[in-house]
Parts: sequence; structure tokens; C-alpha cells
Amino acid sequence: MAAPTSLRDIPQSHIFRKGDVFVLFGELFGRGYANGLVNEARAAGMTIVGMTVGRRDENQKLRPLTAEEHAEAEANLGGKIINVPLMAGFDLDAPEGEPTPTDLLAPLTLKSWQDDKLDWAQIERCRAVGVQRFKDSAARAMAELDGLVPDGSNVFFAHTMAGGIPKVKVFLAIANRIYKGRGERFMSSRALLDSDLGKLILMNFDEVTANTFQYLIDASAAIRGRVEATGGQARYTAYGYHGTEILIDGRYQWQTYTNYTQGYAKKRLEDVAKAAWEKGIKATVFNCPEIRTNSSDIFVGVELSLFPLLNALKHENGGAWADVQRQACADLLKDGVSLQDLLDQIESYNADGVITEFRDFDRWPMDNSPELAEVMIGTSEAITNLHKERTALVTDLLSALVLEGTGPLMFREAANPAGPVLWLNHDVIARQLNQLHN
Repeated sequence: MAAPTSLRDIPQSHIFRKGDVFVLFGELFGRGYANGLVNEARAAGMTIVGMTVGRRDENQKLRPLTAEEHAEAEANLGGKIINVPLMAGFDLDAPEGEPTPTDLLAPLTLKSWQDDKLDWAQIERCRAVGVQRFKDSAARAMAELDGLVPDGSNVFFAHTMAGGIPKVKVFLAIANRIYKGRGERFMSSRALLDSDLGKLILMNFDEVTANTFQYLIDASAAIRGRVEATGGQARYTAYGYHGTEILIDGRYQWQTYTNYTQGYAKKRLEDVAKAAWEKGIKATVFNCPEIRTNSSDIFVGVELSLFPLLNALKHENGGAWADVQRQACADLLKDGVSLQDLLDQIESYNADGVITEFRDFDRWPMDNSPELAEVMIGTSEAITNLHKERTALVTDLLSALVLEGTGPLMFREAANPAGPVLWLNHDVIARQLNQLHN
């Protein structure tokens, strides 16, 4: 098995200071990894500039934010937002008067979708329109950003775009079966990928998750050239996912959530960073651990790899603060349920022969299976039922800790990154958290 390139040591310094510019290439929504980087940039005194995906009007036409929406978004970010719509993907794009990919998907039903065929010539025309729209908008946004970046300053571009699922009713039903179904409700992820619907979704994932990183690097070339010519530096980061090393049987081992359909696009995102790196551009994809976010909650079982973080905190010389985290987690469980009981269940889950078959780095991302769904989804439901409230889960607390740990790791490592693709595993995150709190 090939090995991920993991960040093992905590970076000790960074180059960013007051007068430098932090650019969030994506919009800040709710809980998620981007918050950690924004917090670090704010603490460093950087000027914070964000982008917006824009909004859709009643006819699905893309528009800028209204004055009220703009003010609310800037308050949420704590910085200026350039009001040029940067909605990625092409699912709602088309040449004037022609159907969009979403329109083409509308007739699909739960009975017919595996056999229904799409007009790929039309989809390619839509893709071309969407790509050109995004590139043109990125150029406009960077022209506006140029006036906000002083000569000689350092600029940190944080790419946060991901996703791309077309908004069609049939996919919601399919997703519920692929990511949440077991027994009679199980559905093969391979069935989706082999269908025209799945092929379109993968294309749109590539555009949103991976290609936009390249568009950002290209569109910001003039800014990058100017700051570098006047003594500053430019850095680019993006959020990847490609499995995580967690403590299993007393040692850190790579594991992954299956089936992560966006995995193909995340691998392409890594390729964008590698290509930029070869040209001397410091672009780094940080493959971050599984957490619960608004978008990841569809993936039932993705949260199971969070629980061993508690053991990692202790393993990495955690002190009183680590004990407090364990107690806070224990307090969320029903009376009579011990935290150790829960962790023992996770240990058994990770030792299950069905699960170990999917710890194959070279074959990632793998398709799901009925056996996997039974073990993973069943374990997820059983552990959720150990809590007092379904709205107050141990994984909420642990997700917040991962966000807190990854922010400074990414921010500081970006100053002098070790490579174009780096894994942030539970070992270095636990050490970072213990350092912050002990």
C-alpha cells in the first residue's frame, strides 16, 4: 500500500502579519473547516476578503447579493466581500433558450434513472457556458481584489469550494439509499457511477471541487506576480479528503469513509496542486479528517472515525484539558452508558473484517457493499442511540476540536509547505490541541 504524505510536526511560525491579505475563495456558511483558517487570519491581523457564490432569482438566474445580504455576509465573515457571483458548477447553466443539465434530469424517476440516457452534446454546451461564466466572474473578482492587496504584502488564498450535486428530487431518494440505506433499502454506489446521472454528477463535482482551484490560481496570476516582484509571497490552500490516520489497536492507521462519491474530484484537486507546485506556485491541498458538517451529515457513518480522537489526545500526552474533553463527551451519553463502552464499540467496529477490507489506500475511493452498509450504518445508529439527545452528540464536540486543531496547522504550514498534498491525521491534530490548551 502506498502511504499518504502526512504532516507529523507542528509548524512553529508563519509569515503572515498585519497588512497582509487573507482571501476566502468561497462563501462562509455555518460550521465547517473554513472557520478555522479565518480565525487564524484574524488573529494574525490580516485584512480579510471573501467572495460570494451569489444567489438565484425566481427564474434560477444568478445574481449578486442584495445590499442586505451583502451586509449580513460581511458581518458573518468579519471582512469585506467582493460581490461578484462565483457559483461553481454548470448544472444550472445553458446557452440562451436551451435546457440546463438540471432540466435534462427532471424526467428521471426512481424506477427509470439507471437506464435513462442524457444528451451529452447538450451537457457539454452547458458545461462550456458554466466554465466561461465562472472564469469571467473570477477575473472580475480578482480585478477588484487587486486594489485591496498592497505591494510587498503576503496574500493567502484559501479555496473552500466543494460539492456540485444537482438539485433534482430523484437524487435525494437515491442518496438516501446509497448513503443511509441497508437491507432492502441498500443501493450500490457503483450503480450510480455507471449511470448517466452519476457521470453527470462526477463531472459537476470536478468543476466545483477541483477545477475551481485551477481557475483561482490562473485568475490571480497578476496579483501573485505583483506581490512577489515587490517582496511579498502568495500561498494557496485547499481542503481535501483522502482518508485519515486514526488510532486503531494502539497505532495510527489509515482508514476512510466509504462511499465518498466526491473522492474522485478530491483526487483531481490534489493533481491541480501538484501541477501548480511543479511551476513554483506554493499550492497545497490539506487532506483533513472526517467531521460532521451541514454537508457531510448525509454520509451516515462518516462520524465514526471521530471517536478515536479522544484516545489520540491521551496518547499524545494530553493532560487535564484532555480529561475535561472526555468528561464533556461522557456527559452527553445516557445514564448507565460509559464513554469506554462507546470507545470499545468503535474499536470492535474498526477491527471488523468487513471494515478492514476498505482500508486499501491504492484502491480509494472504493464502492460500497451491502455488508459494509450493515456494519457501518448499523454501528452509527447504535452509537447515536447511546446519547441522551440526538441533537447533542459527542461527534459535534469532536468536530469542533478538529476544526480548532486544523486551523493553526494549515495556516502555519502554508508559510513553508512541505509539499502539494499533505494529510492532517489525528496524531498531529491531537498534539496541536494539547499544545494550545496545556
